[in-house]
Amino acid sequence: MANFRHNKLRNTGLLFEFLLRQVTVDVLNKDRESDALKIIKKRFNEHMEVGKELALYNLLVTKKFKSDKKADFFLSEILRHRDKLNNSVLRREKYNIIKEIKEKYDVNQLFSSKVPNYKVFASIYKLFEGFGNLKPDEKTESYFIIIEGITTFNKTKSDTFIPKVLKDKDLRILSYKVLLEKFNKKYSNLTNEQKKLLKEYISNISNTNNFSIFVETQLPILKERLNSKVKKVKDKVLKIKLHEAVNCIDKFCLNESKQTNDNSVVQLLRYYELDKELDKI
Repeated sequence: MANFRHNKLRNTGLLFEFLLRQVTVDVLNKDRESDALKIIKKRFNEHMEVGKELALYNLLVTKKFKSDKKADFFLSEILRHRDKLNNSVLRREKYNIIKEIKEKYDVNQLFSSKVPNYKVFASIYKLFEGFGNLKPDEKTESYFIIIEGITTFNKTKSDTFIPKVLKDKDLRILSYKVLLEKFNKKYSNLTNEQKKLLKEYISNISNTNNFSIFVETQLPILKERLNSKVKKVKDKVLKIKLHEAVNCIDKFCLNESKQTNDNSVVQLLRYYELDKELDKI
């Protein structure tokens, strides 16, 4: 029996992950007509088989259990739900997604960045797509890679940096150029809050009021956290500039009507980046 090979172009979890990263770039470039966002909205909704499969990928990537027995039962249940999907429809939906991606992007470039939990995505794909064709050792390895991911609790640190010189009372503490380069090169450094922000933006792209409410609830939390960290900064000039930036958070992230726009996403991404970098000061 030949080895069942992983195909990242047909891996629903990776398709969504790389498209989401492209949306990040488009948002930072203030591209109001993001092709990646259009594909996500059109192709990954919950009523489609690929949307249902994506939900299973997300559960396996994000869910955590302290008990190995619970993790084992959980994976078995996920595989049972995966078996209920219509494979012929799913294949056709993936074909259309890949076809549309190839029409809009350089596939090699789009899929070139590293994914920290790539082995988990690949293992999920193998169990989902080739369970009956996997050799015993392949099936065992894939199964336990996923189990290990479900039962491992990790905290990662970013290695991005904050410029030492602040030249501007606007939110240019993290210069736009540096920020864009960092997101382009190191997508994996997006914090959970930044990912959540982008997912909320995508989910509510047609309902700006819901997104505005989400942003408005996050701002006081972020502002309080930033202020507590700024207090610990010893450089007086830096502290003044940081206070100015934090005090302007509402102004930059909401308009006079307390509503958001595309720029709100960019500004919030920057503030979250600032929050991350202040942990180093």
